[in-house]
Amino acid sequence: MKFNWQHLILSFVLALGPAASAEDKLHLKLHWQDRFLSVSGPGIPGGSIKTHYLEAYCRPGSTDQPWSPDTVIPHQSRLISASSDGRILEIEDKLDDGVIVKHLIEAGIDEVTFSVTATNPSAKESFAHWAQPCMRVDGFTGADKKNARDVYPPYIKKCFLIVDGKLTRLPTEPWALEARYVPGQVYAPAHVDRNDVNPRPLSKLVPSSGLTGCFSEDEKQILAIAWEPYQEIFQGVITCMHNDFRIGGLHPGETKTIRGKMYIVPADAEALIKRFEKDFAVTR
Repeated sequence: MKFNWQHLILSFVLALGPAASAEDKLHLKLHWQDRFLSVSGPGIPGGSIKTHYLEAYCRPGSTDQPWSPDTVIPHQSRLISASSDGRILEIEDKLDDGVIVKHLIEAGIDEVTFSVTATNPSAKESFAHWAQPCMRVDGFTGADKKNARDVYPPYIKKCFLIVDGKLTRLPTEPWALEARYVPGQVYAPAHVDRNDVNPRPLSKLVPSSGLTGCFSEDEKQILAIAWEPYQEIFQGVITCMHNDFRIGGLHPGETKTIRGKMYIVPADAEALIKRFEKDFAVTR
């Protein structure tokens, strides 16, 4: 009997079809417009997750200076490309000091991966030291946005950072109350100059990693964000949690790369921490 290769290939494709469709349905989807990144997918509490991407690029000396114009470096953003399946985005930012930052964003089933490349093509030093992706968590936590500017807004009870390798819930103790702008809470890692962080109350606590995020309203899922290198963790005043990534300035002709992850996973803190440590090659 003559072997029919065409029939075999057709059978193989038909067999893969339903599985491929099912996998596609499980994948997170990305959308970016007007500097807002939306991450959507099945079963996300509160619907799609929105991040002001990016809110600002910042100069050093930011802890006690006017936010604008002294800290913020104006920038323009554009979408370079978006895959038809919603899994991949490419964005380009052009800073007023000449720096070009390219973002490759890729969606998986329960995570989003960020690959950022910052280049200074100019002949002048750039003082772009850090940047703010502002992740909104009101929907995920089931919080009311009207209380976001309280000293202790209710949503922070769902939020966490990592201190001494352990998941630590907000509000932390002690809770800083004084700064150029209040309220809010900033947590800076050991390697970052305390003069160069968000001008909100600065905690004495030092995070042991850049992993931060929140639990869902029913405590069954975790939304987390991590960057390496990172400048600070910041509980903001618009129902948001930040891990603000670090650039550290750029010499003429210099290029730096930054990596990030967003996780949307079951509420197993130990499993999340282990996954983060593996993804970012963190050793305790």
